[in-house]
Amino acid sequence: MGGPSALPLLLLLACCGAPGGANLSQDGYWQEQDLELGTLAPLGEAISSTVWSSSDMLASQDSQPWTSDETVVAGGTVVLKCQVKDHEDSSLQWSNPAQQTLYFGEKRALRDNRIQLVRSTPHELSISISNVALADEGEYTCSIFTMPVRTAKSLVTVLGIPQKPIITGYKSSLREKETTTLNCQSSGSKPAAQLTWRKGDQELHGEPTRVQEDPNGKTFTVSSAVTFQVSREDDGADIVCSVNHESLKGADRSTSQRIEVLYTPTAKIRPDPPHPREGQKLLLHCEGRGNPVPQQYLWEKEGSVPPLKMTQESALIFPFLNKSDSGTYGCTATSNMGSYKAYYTLNVNDPSPVPSSSSTYHAVIGGVVAFIVFLLLILLIFLGHYLIRHKGTYLTHEAKGSDDAPDADTAIINAEGGQSGGDDKKEYFI
Repeated sequence: MGGPSALPLLLLLACCGAPGGANLSQDGYWQEQDLELGTLAPLGEAISSTVWSSSDMLASQDSQPWTSDETVVAGGTVVLKCQVKDHEDSSLQWSNPAQQTLYFGEKRALRDNRIQLVRSTPHELSISISNVALADEGEYTCSIFTMPVRTAKSLVTVLGIPQKPIITGYKSSLREKETTTLNCQSSGSKPAAQLTWRKGDQELHGEPTRVQEDPNGKTFTVSSAVTFQVSREDDGADIVCSVNHESLKGADRSTSQRIEVLYTPTAKIRPDPPHPREGQKLLLHCEGRGNPVPQQYLWEKEGSVPPLKMTQESALIFPFLNKSDSGTYGCTATSNMGSYKAYYTLNVNDPSPVPSSSSTYHAVIGGVVAFIVFLLLILLIFLGHYLIRHKGTYLTHEAKGSDDAPDADTAIINAEGGQSGGDDKKEYFI
């Protein structure tokens, strides 16, 4: 190194001055300066103006180690990596925030099985820390023992994972249009987490998240409340509280509370069959809906006193419909939350003719016979046409072989009349 050998010369020049003036250039060489003879420079200024040569500066940069800051989730594993370009025959060392040496080169210094050597070369020292705890957070130091000693810092940030949230404030059941407030709380997050609410797929706007530091001084407990009015559509709905935190990496961490809403019943009347006719059996179903479900049904017919039926069954039965059954019917469905009355107008239609099984059977048989006859007729037509053409060809050949040729319209053919030898005359028109 050129620094110490240049110091006496600098002191001499500071006291006595250089003839004609002189100064060190950025390249480490003396240059002439236009200074008056006898001008004295302060000793401190002369020493501080000492400039290393370019080669010395580059060597200093190459010997400087470098690292990077790391973020790890509690319970995870973090890798600390330290590198240097020019090690100057010295080893790299890792120390924890308490300045305890973890590794010096490839040699373990601290007995902690969580800390393992990943890579050790003259230019790199990498170690891993598994099952990281919140207490492991802090600045870790990488050192290389050159002259002077050079260091690099790595800030390790440990994220505290929030616990599953807890919902409180729900009672056994709610009445329709009642207002309720639910509370949600989650502990152990670092930094503080955020809480959100939703009802099914609908977002609920709760109070801003409140933050409180945990007794360990490192993590936080967060809480939030939401107030809303319930309706009958909310019966059986899930109210969900979710915690959002960077340590979860997008994973869902939530708790749901299913709510029950009590509301007055509704009802409607459904006929079976839908279009009743005289002489048929008819059931009128009173379909009640509510929470709790209706326990009692009262059937009435307008203009008829007293009521037709009061029962726990929801159907009104007509074994054999008559025209006199036509009219408007009412069904009142009742629960301990109230009652609801539905109406249905019954019009009994005339009986429809129902074909007997025997007539259906005869119709099928008739259709089959007609189809067979149709096929036979087609067959006979084709057969007759074929025979006529065949006979015509034969008679034409016979007419050419006889002396008495027939006229254009009639041919008389003599044929023998059997074994008796009698001659019969037959006349054919072709």
